[in-house]
Amino acid sequence: MPRALVIVLDSVGIGAAEDAGAYGDEVPDVGSDTLGHIVEACRDGRGDKAGLRAGPLALPNLARLGIGLAHASSTGRAAPLADLVPPPGGPVAAHGYAVETSAGKDTPSGHYEIMGCPMPVALGVFPTTQPAFPKALTDALIARAGLPGILGNRHANGMAIIEDCAAEHIRTGAPICYTSADSVFQIAAHEEHFGLERLYAVCVIARELCDAYNVGRVIARPFLGSPETGFVRTGNRKDYALPPPADTLLDVLTREGRTC
Repeated sequence: MPRALVIVLDSVGIGAAEDAGAYGDEVPDVGSDTLGHIVEACRDGRGDKAGLRAGPLALPNLARLGIGLAHASSTGRAAPLADLVPPPGGPVAAHGYAVETSAGKDTPSGHYEIMGCPMPVALGVFPTTQPAFPKALTDALIARAGLPGILGNRHANGMAIIEDCAAEHIRTGAPICYTSADSVFQIAAHEEHFGLERLYAVCVIARELCDAYNVGRVIARPFLGSPETGFVRTGNRKDYALPPPADTLLDVLTREGRTC
């Protein structure tokens, strides 16, 4: 039976879609092109990391499959970037690029569209103001989850806000809630002081409350550590995603009795 393996490289774009400017991604005179910019940065030495990597970007297997040709087609280049040129004889796979039809910019809608279910309406995002979350949402979360309050309540980098708020979180028991440019409500809590299962339970409540705001994901962000030793996120992250609005390819195959 034929099989397909889908590999998703989140945020590794190969050029700008026509609506890139609607989401603040379009850089004047340059354009969104994550892969191309990574190639350029590595050539310049800006991708060098002591003990990890150095020099130009090397993607021999993806280049052999044709990623350089797909990148050139998407960006309108006459030829692939030198670092992405396929070997002599041409690519060993079919190649191309797709332009998303779903509204909005977020991980779940991209995944759903890959599986044949475009999202017709953009998912909700929270404003960059502080506080970022509607008071009705946080008040309901605090009441239903039995919380002493929440910390953060702003757009933030995950580790940065944990480092800022972790000591107070441990002292008060209030979880750290934050968001980003994506459609997410993220909740960070200490696995030992707050409890992993309790964090998951709070996220289940938050998922239900966030449905009214059409938020794509509620994400549990557990961490460990102390102010003295520093903090680190663990591998027990859990995402609570908004279900797709219609059947995906996986639903169709399941009904047909085929293995997914």
